[in-house]
Amino acid sequence: MTRMTPFSSPLLLGFETMEKTLERVAKSGDGYPPYNIERLRSEEGGHRLRITLAVAGFGESDLEVAIEENQLVVRGRQTDDTEREYLHRGIAARQFQRAFVLADGMRVTGAALRNGLLAIDLDRPEPDRVVRKIDIAVND
Repeated sequence: MTRMTPFSSPLLLGFETMEKTLERVAKSGDGYPPYNIERLRSEEGGHRLRITLAVAGFGESDLEVAIEENQLVVRGRQTDDTEREYLHRGIAARQFQRAFVLADGMRVTGAALRNGLLAIDLDRPEPDRVVRKIDIAVND
């Protein structure tokens, strides 16, 4: 039996990847680390965004920011310090992976770590509006 989805309409051609992306987003449920997404004002036009993740306790070498298949993926890995002897341990060495789906044309322009906050800047320049005429071939 085939499953009917909103993207299975014959009028929506080429949206199969969108359906997979929505399924992937629905599965990501972990709330760690907390983050903000803000729109930044730009004089040049276009859209500028900043994603800020609270990564206290992670250093630059513990973090990785990558783009994988139209996703911005942020990974954090901390290792346990075996030389320390804890009497109480309330701060765990933790790993995380947070993924953000990027629209076509979105670019990561930079990332900075300051005061336990990882800020990742993105932009999407305004696309050129192109109108293309398609010639019709006549076969008699």
